[in-house]
Amino acid sequence: MNWLRKVLGRSSSGTRVGEVDPVLAAAIIALVGFGIVMVYSASAIEATVRHGDPEFFLKRQGMFGLVGVVVMWVVSRIDYHRLRSLTYPVLGSVTVLMVLTVIGLGVRRGGAARWLAAGPILIQPAEMAKLALVLWLAYSLAKKAEKVKSFTVGFIPHVLMAGALILLCLKQPDFGSAVVIAFLTFTLLFVAGARISYLLGGAIALTGIGAQLIMTRSYRVARLEAYLDIAKHRQDIAYQPFQSVMSFGSGEISGLGLGRGLQVLYLPEAHNDFIAAIIGEELGFLGILGLAGVFLLIVARGVRAAFRSPDDFGSYLAFGISAMLGIQALVNMAVAMAILPTKGLTLPFISYGGSSLLVNAAAAGVLLNISRPRTDAVAEVETVPVETDTPEASATVITSAQEGTG
Repeated sequence: MNWLRKVLGRSSSGTRVGEVDPVLAAAIIALVGFGIVMVYSASAIEATVRHGDPEFFLKRQGMFGLVGVVVMWVVSRIDYHRLRSLTYPVLGSVTVLMVLTVIGLGVRRGGAARWLAAGPILIQPAEMAKLALVLWLAYSLAKKAEKVKSFTVGFIPHVLMAGALILLCLKQPDFGSAVVIAFLTFTLLFVAGARISYLLGGAIALTGIGAQLIMTRSYRVARLEAYLDIAKHRQDIAYQPFQSVMSFGSGEISGLGLGRGLQVLYLPEAHNDFIAAIIGEELGFLGILGLAGVFLLIVARGVRAAFRSPDDFGSYLAFGISAMLGIQALVNMAVAMAILPTKGLTLPFISYGGSSLLVNAAAAGVLLNISRPRTDAVAEVETVPVETDTPEASATVITSAQEGTG
């Protein structure tokens, strides 16, 4: 058991670690529990029709949630410094999985091959790629320190690695994950101190490439047209976002109540990418406001952990994970409200699915470990009292006593 205590009880540098941020941990666990409830509310009818069991998705999501909380707890007990040695193995393994999805081994659903089958379990490598990239960027940027301002050392290698993962996402295709990866890369480069001129130039080039990618695929053009005029396309390609907006409108201020939403009868993937719409219908504007507030709290506590981290690696890792969770939540809810075109991103900790939940749980575990206060372990030295003969003090006391009696 000594090796286990060494891994879980102390950091690799010999420092003592405190408890995790309780506010951050409570917020994440609350989201996981809330997600299980909302998955059941959004999927009961579909589960009954498709599987003959109204609790089909509830049971699976409950299992994913339980495993996710365990994963988060275990990872939160492992010193994040130990992840340095896993950076390249993790990044390499995820890249291989991404390649497998685009060379014909991916499971195709909804016109996209984003999953790999491992028996009855479907794995989505793009979810892992986001965390793997954040881990690698944190390691690389911390190692290069001031060299990050260099174009050839600090900018190009990171953009090329991110570009390779973006290309693999687009081949699936998974435009939403590609956008998130690009955002994470530029965010961490900015935090690390890369030159603004490089970032602006890269952002302009990336915007041009993104526009070109949209215009070269008919289904992306159709989605853009539907986004610009939802009412006109509400019976075809804009049917899903239109029904989603109807859900938010039906909920008004306080919602219709849990399990009382009617849009689950009309909204496709109500328990998955568009679960925010069901939350809006059943819990109303106040429910969405509260949900956004919890995600904002998670990001704020993650940034707090980043600022309090004793080293650059921990700071960049905390910033990256916070940004990953925050941008996915923001984009998902914006898509559900038809503020952005459909992207296919899940709502972290809430949408149905094992890959997203488990990866986000592992990321949350790393963030919780970084939030632990760290202090140097100071060896306690036993002090032995030494008796000293102080005749001067004794003489003074005697003299004073004699004067007092006299």
